[in-house]
Amino acid sequence: MTRLEWQYRLREQRATMAAVALFVVLFALYIGKHPVGWDAAVLTTAANKGVLLAVAAMAQTLPVLTGGIDLSVGMVFVLANCLASHLVVGSGWHAALGVAAVLATGAACGLVNGFIIVYGRLQPIITTLATGIVYFGLALGLRPVPGGDVHAGVAEALTGSLPGAVPSMLLVLLAVVLLVWLPYRRSVLGRAALAIGSSETASYMSGVAMGRTILLTYTLAGLLAAIGGLLLTFVTFSGEASSAIGGVYTLNSIAAVVIGGVSLAGGSGSAVGAIFGAFALRTIGDLLFVFDFEPLWQPLFQGVILLVAVSVGSIRLLRVGNRLALFR
Repeated sequence: MTRLEWQYRLREQRATMAAVALFVVLFALYIGKHPVGWDAAVLTTAANKGVLLAVAAMAQTLPVLTGGIDLSVGMVFVLANCLASHLVVGSGWHAALGVAAVLATGAACGLVNGFIIVYGRLQPIITTLATGIVYFGLALGLRPVPGGDVHAGVAEALTGSLPGAVPSMLLVLLAVVLLVWLPYRRSVLGRAALAIGSSETASYMSGVAMGRTILLTYTLAGLLAAIGGLLLTFVTFSGEASSAIGGVYTLNSIAAVVIGGVSLAGGSGSAVGAIFGAFALRTIGDLLFVFDFEPLWQPLFQGVILLVAVSVGSIRLLRVGNRLALFR
């Protein structure tokens, strides 16, 4: 690889590297301030919370790359949690079938979103806001009150730690990246998603399969949201149809995407950056805890951080627009 190619790769990944650096600094501060410090239990708890948000952020990244947004991510997350508390129980085979049913339901929810956007010609923000309400209604029908159960063996294996104090959840996240994100990013439709986010008109004129790309993108977003809801069930051993949980994960997934350097205008960014953005955002909440801030202050700090991140992204887009204006 030539020097110019290296420079291009570094410029392309600088937002992701910035998110990684931010997380490392924040987590080092958190571990240094924590009364226990570097401990398997502390690492496992932090990983379990961080991976849940990271998977939701991955789900949000895919539509954002196309220039859209998915406000139903949190509600699919909650629906999967409630469904898993009913189905992922009993024997190993029964639990495995339940996992498959939960993931298929999430993918179906995403497909419905994509179908309405493509063939109904509605804006993604309006479509997913409406379908998110429907998905929450389904979750509420499944779990009018919190409860349920989940396969204990699978839950303990996925939420515990491996030898060397490595949290199992991190391996789950790695598997999701390798099995979902990388194949999508390297596929023709994955590259088409970036093209659509960069310029929908130019993509259409170039013959990009826009309908199939949008359908696949939102289907995978629903699948990822369902994975997050399934993992939540393994962490809590129960299901709960809470609009608060759905709303928090939706908003925090958008915040993590922005912190991770993914452009809300589409066409630029990486799910890996969004993952570290989610870890950084989650660590901020933990830092407020170890520094004994009142819990009521946490939304304020997270809102300020999101505002700053969005502002930085907007400045970057403005600079690009100014450069393009020179060629008019």
